[in-house]
Amino acid sequence: MKKAIFWDLQGTLGGEAVADIDSFVPYEFSKDALSLAKDNGYMNIIITNQSKIAKGLVTFEAYEKTKNQTLEYFNSKRTLIDEFLCCPHQSGDNCSCKKPKTGLIQKCVKKYALDIGECFAIGDMGKNEIVMARNAGCGGVLVLTGGGIGSLYEFRHTWKDFEADIIAENALEAVKIIIKGKQ
Repeated sequence: MKKAIFWDLQGTLGGEAVADIDSFVPYEFSKDALSLAKDNGYMNIIITNQSKIAKGLVTFEAYEKTKNQTLEYFNSKRTLIDEFLCCPHQSGDNCSCKKPKTGLIQKCVKKYALDIGECFAIGDMGKNEIVMARNAGCGGVLVLTGGGIGSLYEFRHTWKDFEADIIAENALEAVKIIIKGKQ
């Protein structure tokens, strides 16, 4: 069985937590985080909510352009990102893929024969990634980049019934903590 890290994109691997995806710029440590995860046997799977597509505020073409640029950046020397998935829906669409729902994780577990108990979800929004991790049965990691500090304090009530397994300064520190815990 394989294992994976399900990464949030904006606010976790770069950019602003709630900005338009076309303004995404990777953090300087993100390549190292993805590389370290890979070196330790994890697949890297990005799962991003992009409700602005459904709302007509961002085109699917703009999303695809940023997705392709992001993959080109991270995968230029070796494949660091194995899968890049997006939920384009808004809350009222009743889909199974909008975080904190687990539809995209379940799809990956089946496609790649993942051992969900060995997987982690890493993100800057507790109400999305930590709740999704709990619902899916994997480890949940909150990073303090992007909206992470606000999620931990000002918006803690939005995920008050859930706890993060790990709280890390950023994506690279999160992977280091995961690996240290597995040794």
